Amino acid sequence: MEPVKKLSTQEKALRINLSKAIYGSFAEIGAGQEVAANFFKVGGASGTIAKTISAYDMKFSDAIYGQCERYVCEDRLMKMLDHEYALLPERLPHRTADTRFFAFADTVEALNYERTNQGHGWIGLRFQLRPESEPNDCVLHVKLHDNDPLLQQVAIGVIGVNVLYGCMFLSSATEIMATLLDGLSARRVEVDVFRLAGPDFSQVDNRLLALKLVKDGLTKAAMFGPDGTVLQPSEALYKKNVLVLRGRFRPVTHVNVDMLLTSRRQFKNEPDVDRSRLVVLTELTLNDLSTDGTIDESDFMHRADIICSLGQTVLISNYFEYYRLVQYLSGITRGKKIGIVLGIYALQKIFEEKTYENIRGGILESFGHLFGSNVKLYIYPAWRKEGNALFTLKDFEETIPNHLRGLFRYLTDNNKLENIRDANVNNLHIISDQVLAMIRKGEPGWEKYVPSKVQEAIKEHGLFHYPYTRDHQAVPYPS
Repeated sequence: MEPVKKLSTQEKALRINLSKAIYGSFAEIGAGQEVAANFFKVGGASGTIAKTISAYDMKFSDAIYGQCERYVCEDRLMKMLDHEYALLPERLPHRTADTRFFAFADTVEALNYERTNQGHGWIGLRFQLRPESEPNDCVLHVKLHDNDPLLQQVAIGVIGVNVLYGCMFLSSATEIMATLLDGLSARRVEVDVFRLAGPDFSQVDNRLLALKLVKDGLTKAAMFGPDGTVLQPSEALYKKNVLVLRGRFRPVTHVNVDMLLTSRRQFKNEPDVDRSRLVVLTELTLNDLSTDGTIDESDFMHRADIICSLGQTVLISNYFEYYRLVQYLSGITRGKKIGIVLGIYALQKIFEEKTYENIRGGILESFGHLFGSNVKLYIYPAWRKEGNALFTLKDFEETIPNHLRGLFRYLTDNNKLENIRDANVNNLHIISDQVLAMIRKGEPGWEKYVPSKVQEAIKEHGLFHYPYTRDHQAVPYPS
């Protein structure tokens, strides 16, 4: 069976133009009129385009769509969609019975003349899948990596056609996402927000789409809030003090909660931390989501449900090394303090030189990125693997090679490493893998190792293949 041929940008635009049932408007701010231009260039645009508009001046834009604090933001995009879509059935009532209306909008900041900014933009489509039906919304945020503003404009034009074609002709959120970068590459365009909502996508969980963005290489990091709303990292974390706990959370135990609470208490008391601008993140890396090289999406959703039930914001990343995560966050927080929470055995791995064999500067280069900016690591204790003594930073130096001990002392002398105080050592015996095994086997007693909200969520929704129904009737464990 031959693979299905991918359509070019021009072929997609022409197919839309030749469809008599698809009709709508384009509103584009910044970076030209590249999306609408693609439909004009292929011919037959009168069958698709009711109107195009570019309210480039801020005063004109405010007069049409209402005031916004910023020119390129999601709020502006949604106001554009609200305004433009409402005009279609209002002004074209004779077409409502046999037309699938759409309103496409984008607000984009392309590279400036001095090349001192990051090109990016918000793109949205409000669309019907059937005449006279309630519309759906597709919203995405893109970062533009071309080092030429003209190339960035072309990229916006291509991705805009892909969005309209995918939403109008493809049947699932996954298929739409898979075609977003047709004719482009992740080196040119990064998609760090992709969201679908509406009556035809009521079963779509946008948290899973956030995972797919990272897994499929469309971005290195995506995030969502406690209510499941997908967030744009650069907006949510801009100039914020960020505290991050990385883990598997399979499931969340008392140890994870204690790590967050105790480190947060210390972090917010740092003299250079603004408590009113503090964001706590629980981070899941692709490495922690994968067991045998594949990612179990249902398992991811179980963890996401539990973390959200505890009121936490989730960051999904493809930054296996901590220093790469810090590089990413530092570019967003703009010098604000970043705290990383980790167990002392994880710190041992950071000091393993073999981790940095593929880096030209080795451990020194990676440590320069990890500790060079305003970053501090908060270290949670553990019981020693041999004996019954507590393992803390006080004992750490003796566990690393002699030639690295000076580096360790430098970091402690400069307040880059700090023990987490008041850790609940009574919970250090809790191992999440053992708790997970107890849950799956239906063994009694696992409840005492997890917070009450986690226990309730596992039992209520059968998370992690919990094998009992609410009335405690055994159900078969799926193979």
